[in-house]
Amino acid sequence: MNLHLNKRQWLRAASLLLPALLLPSLAGAQDFPPKKPVALVVGFAPGGAADTAARLIAKKLGENIGQSVIVENKAGAGGNIAHQVVANAPADGSVILFGSVGPLTIAPHLMKLPYDPFKDLAPITMGVNFPNVLVVHAETKIKSLAEFVAYAKKNPGKLDYASTGAGSASHLAGELFNDVAGIDTVHIPYKGGAPALQDLLGGRVASYYSTLATAQPHIEAGKLVPIASTGLTRPSFLPNVPTIAESGYPGFNATNWYAFVAPGKTPKPLLDRWNTELVKVLNTPDIKDNLTKHGLTPAPGSRDDLARYMKAEHEKWGRIVRERKITAD
Repeated sequence: MNLHLNKRQWLRAASLLLPALLLPSLAGAQDFPPKKPVALVVGFAPGGAADTAARLIAKKLGENIGQSVIVENKAGAGGNIAHQVVANAPADGSVILFGSVGPLTIAPHLMKLPYDPFKDLAPITMGVNFPNVLVVHAETKIKSLAEFVAYAKKNPGKLDYASTGAGSASHLAGELFNDVAGIDTVHIPYKGGAPALQDLLGGRVASYYSTLATAQPHIEAGKLVPIASTGLTRPSFLPNVPTIAESGYPGFNATNWYAFVAPGKTPKPLLDRWNTELVKVLNTPDIKDNLTKHGLTPAPGSRDDLARYMKAEHEKWGRIVRERKITAD
């Protein structure tokens, strides 16, 4: 046996051997399901729409893949803290984010972020979408959008509205309506839907562009009055409440959404598997029914679909931020 290889033979042998040496480490990096519990990170406090949807989805997802999926709430900065955490997380498929329209497509226009949503986070699938609902405390005696506008015009700067944080969809909905209605309502940011609702119920803020999941029990109890929704069509769960668009402001549309993304360097095979599993969960009849009951419309799709939608939303909200001179303060 000739034990002496020339340079060409040595390189050929090494090229054949290298993939075999790398195979175990590559396999470990692309285990599915991951060998450790999966973290599903949410950027808002427990009790809001994102948290409600995430917990419904996480339970079914864990059952399907045979691994624990634990919801981790990382509230603050309109959801940006959670997005930064996931952007810096291990790209081994064990961390996914229930990302939101604000940090993914609005915040980049408002502040210098320590992460790039389009480079440091990888799209998996759209999760759910839904309009917000403008609600007021029953004690304000406001019963319609027309009365809301009339009060705001008579008392400029005295009517305020809560949001889930600077740069969030509820913040931009309020600013967009300020613009089209020619009013001056004051933005009050919170660290999620639950604390915003708590202050609304306590009379410390006058109104809130809320999700149905957050406001519905209090609407039914008569404590809050829904005066308009922010989508182009009336949601099925509030058929008697008009949209802002049909209340004298044609074309008004500020739809909220949550999508699944992962650390940007997550290998494509893992992203594809997560897409398959999440689309399966979102298409499960009992999950769809439960989400719909909370006013959330499941909208699963491909990874490319989400990438295109994020780009379009980024451009749309960027124009509004510039035109309204909106800041994160």
